[in-house]
Amino acid sequence: MDVQEKIRTQVTANPVVLYMKGTPQFPQCGFSGMAVQILKACGAEYVAVDVLTDPEIREGIKIYANWPTIPQLYINGEFVGGADIMRELYESNELQEMLA
Repeated sequence: MDVQEKIRTQVTANPVVLYMKGTPQFPQCGFSGMAVQILKACGAEYVAVDVLTDPEIREGIKIYANWPTIPQLYINGEFVGGADIMRELYESNELQEMLA
């Protein structure tokens, strides 16, 4: 399975997927930490994928969404955005609606 297919499978098999640096317990960058805190505040259940443990996924996810940075949030197979977009959506209550 190529990396794009693997990513497509991950984002379609799970309702909410966060590609991040590190793990929810130990985020390895401030933006990933913020993304985890936002999802926690929403009470969301999600699958976290640590891109630091898989260089193919780390590069492949940037191509998959045509988005250069990590973290990346997917809801129901759709790319939502990175940490700043997540914060904006959270502050306007849109993210909570998307996750409901």
